Amino acid sequence: MTQAPRIILFGKQGAGKGTQAELLVAHFALEHLSTGEIFRTAIRQGTPAGREARSFLDQGELVPDDTVIKVVQEKFETMPELLTKGFVLDGFPRTNVQAVALEVLLKEKNSPLHCAINVEVDSDVVLKRLTGRRVCIECGTNYHVERPPKEQWICDRCGGEVRQRSDDSELAIKRRLEIYEKETQPLLAFYEDRGLLEIVDGLGTTEVVFSRITEVVDRRSQSL
Repeated sequence: MTQAPRIILFGKQGAGKGTQAELLVAHFALEHLSTGEIFRTAIRQGTPAGREARSFLDQGELVPDDTVIKVVQEKFETMPELLTKGFVLDGFPRTNVQAVALEVLLKEKNSPLHCAINVEVDSDVVLKRLTGRRVCIECGTNYHVERPPKEQWICDRCGGEVRQRSDDSELAIKRRLEIYEKETQPLLAFYEDRGLLEIVDGLGTTEVVFSRITEVVDRRSQSL
């Protein structure tokens, strides 16, 4: 019997990673472990690691590796079913220190990763996608200059104003992509060295890209 998939999903902003994570969760009945949501839950519940993380966030500081690791460890301790049900990790790890800590944690629980998938899309493609993105300021629904709302930049869902986010300027996006490349490349090398890295072409329809990802996950699941 194959094990429930345990996956890390990487991808640049605009590569469609968030959509693919949601599809994976639904298709394989997995848990979606978004770092942002894990942090919000820990802070809301007032866990020890959550309080520690909040002390940094309240001062406008980056949360250090050891605190991030504690928050994630708490999540696995309070939800042991994650290991049997399977998960998609999105936003963690972000450094080699975090990657090593996750590796140790899963090894202790005899639940190794199946794979780390990088949804690969060229920067010029995601730049076009993101600079053309428009967002409803009321409900957050996403549109694009090539797929606008029915009425002139009035949200189809709630009637709110649809406009470009300030951080979707070309300069801001290029800066985010540079940071992503700098932070992520060492992680891709980390998982490649361990034989866990899978590169998936992110070009094509959502359905086509998803079929590529599920093919990888099915193959990896059967090999463990």
